[in-house]
Amino acid sequence: MERDDESNGPMMELCTNGGGEETSNRRPIITGEPLDIEAYAAMYKGRTKIMRLLFIANHCGGGNQTMQLEALRMAYDEVKKGENTQLFRDVVSKINGRLGDKYGMDSAWCEMIDRRAEQRKGKLENELSSYRTNLIKESIRMGHNDFGDFYYACGLLNEAFKNYIKTRDYCTTAKHIIHMCMNAILVSIEMGQFSHVSSYVNKVDQNPETLDPIVAAKLRCASGLAHLELKKYKLAARKFLDVNPELGSSYNEVIAPQDVATYGGLCALASFDRSELKAKVIDNISFRNFLELVPEVRELINDFYSSRYASCLEYLGSLRANLLLDIHLHDHVDTLYDQIRKKALIQYTLPFVSVDLSRMADAFKTSVSGLEKELEALITDDQIQARIDSHNKILYARHADQRSATFQKVLQMGNEFDRDVRSMMLRANLLKHEYHAKGRKP
Repeated sequence: MERDDESNGPMMELCTNGGGEETSNRRPIITGEPLDIEAYAAMYKGRTKIMRLLFIANHCGGGNQTMQLEALRMAYDEVKKGENTQLFRDVVSKINGRLGDKYGMDSAWCEMIDRRAEQRKGKLENELSSYRTNLIKESIRMGHNDFGDFYYACGLLNEAFKNYIKTRDYCTTAKHIIHMCMNAILVSIEMGQFSHVSSYVNKVDQNPETLDPIVAAKLRCASGLAHLELKKYKLAARKFLDVNPELGSSYNEVIAPQDVATYGGLCALASFDRSELKAKVIDNISFRNFLELVPEVRELINDFYSSRYASCLEYLGSLRANLLLDIHLHDHVDTLYDQIRKKALIQYTLPFVSVDLSRMADAFKTSVSGLEKELEALITDDQIQARIDSHNKILYARHADQRSATFQKVLQMGNEFDRDVRSMMLRANLLKHEYHAKGRKP
C-alpha cells in the first residue's frame, strides 16, 4: 500500500485498522448481548411502552419464545394500568394462553373499564354542552382537550386527534397553541402520520413566543423522527444532534434519551462527511451527554472517525439484532448500515495511491472477492476514483494530475481574459466612431 507522499508512517495505521497497541487499551467489544426487555421497557411510559413491547413480541422471531412471552407479559401488566380494553384484548389474543390463567382474558375488568368510560364520556359531553351554552372560550377549549385525553386513553387515536385540533379555534394565547400542537404531534406519532408531525412542529416554530428549552427539545425529537421516517437521514441527524440534554426522561411517552443518541449517531455516520462528524458529533458537548448513555454508539463513532473500521463494524454487528427490534429504526437499519459501510470503504481508500485488497479485506472482516464486488459498485457509481487489478488484488487510485490541471485552468482563464478584453476594445471603438447597427425594416 502506497501513500501519495513520503510521510506514510502515521497513515499506514489505516491499513492495519488503527494498530494493536491503541485498541488493546480500549473498551472491549460487546458481542450481541440479548435485549434486556425489563430495562428497555423501563425507559418509556404510556402507550408507546406497550406498543414497543408488542413490536418486540412480533419481531423477535419464532425461535426466541422466551423473549416474546416476556414482552407480552409486560405488555399485559402495563395495559391493565390504563383504560384501553381493545388493546387488552389484542394482547390476550397474542398470549393465547401460553402464560397461564393469570394472563388470560379478564372479562370483568373489561366490562368495568367500558362502563366507567361510558360514564366519563357522558359527563364530558354534558360539561362541553354547558360550556358552549355559556360561550366561555377557555372552558370550551378545555372541554375538547379533556375529550382528546379521554379518547387517547381509550385508544381511539383518530377521535383524540380531532378533539385536540378542535381546541385551535378556542386558543387565546401562544401557550394554548403550543399545547394543542404538542398533543397533535403526540397522537400523530402514535398513528404514524409523520406528515402531520412536521406540519405541527413548523406551526410551533413559527410561534413568536420564546420556547421553553424542554419543549424545544421535544420538538427536535419529533422532527427528527419525522425526517427519519422519510429517510432524510442528514436532516434527522441534525435535529437529534440539536436536542438539549435538559430533555432527560421528560418525553419518554415518545422517545428515550438513549434513542436520541442511537438515532442521531447512526444517521450522522450515514450522512455526514468527516469534518461534519468531527464538528457536529464528536466535539458536540451537548450531544456527548446522550452518547454517554449508549457507550457502544459512542465507541463506534470514535472508531469510524479514527479509521478503526473493523472495530466500528463489529460494534454495528453487535447492535444490529437489538436495533431491528426498535419500533422507529427497524425499517432503516439495512439502509443505514449499508451507507455507513460504503463511507468507510471510501474513506479507507482516499489517502492511498494503491491498496492491497487482502489487507483491506482483513480490516473490514470480509473476503477479497466480496470486497472486490463492493469496490466495483462504488467505482461504477463514481464514488471511488480507482481501478482494480484483479490478478494482483490491488486497487489503484486515479488521482488527478494537480500540476497539469492547474496549468489547464490558468490557460483557460487567460483565454477568457483575452476574449473579454478584445470584446471591450471592439465596443469602445464602435462607440468612438459612432457606429450604430440599424435593424432591418420589416
